[in-house]
Amino acid sequence: MRTMKKLIQNNTNIHTIWLLMVALTILGYAMGKFGFSGLISVLILLLTAVIKGTLIIRDFMELRDVSLLWQIIMYGWLWGITLALILIYIFSLS
Repeated sequence: MRTMKKLIQNNTNIHTIWLLMVALTILGYAMGKFGFSGLISVLILLLTAVIKGTLIIRDFMELRDVSLLWQIIMYGWLWGITLALILIYIFSLS
């Protein structure tokens, strides 16, 4: 009985996370469709990408309980790419 309850709870969690990721994707689409631009818009879009990346790494790839080394590799890659994109955008403004 506990296993079934945990399975239902995990599926509910995955579906909630999926809906959040869809909402964040729609937010990004709407920002582009309505012509939002500038540094704040870029930071909002990158923040949504980091949130979605974190959810994918943690929940869909099921790397929540892996060793510290794997967490450093996965989250380090995510934040490294994000920071690189921020720097590229800032340098392209000048």
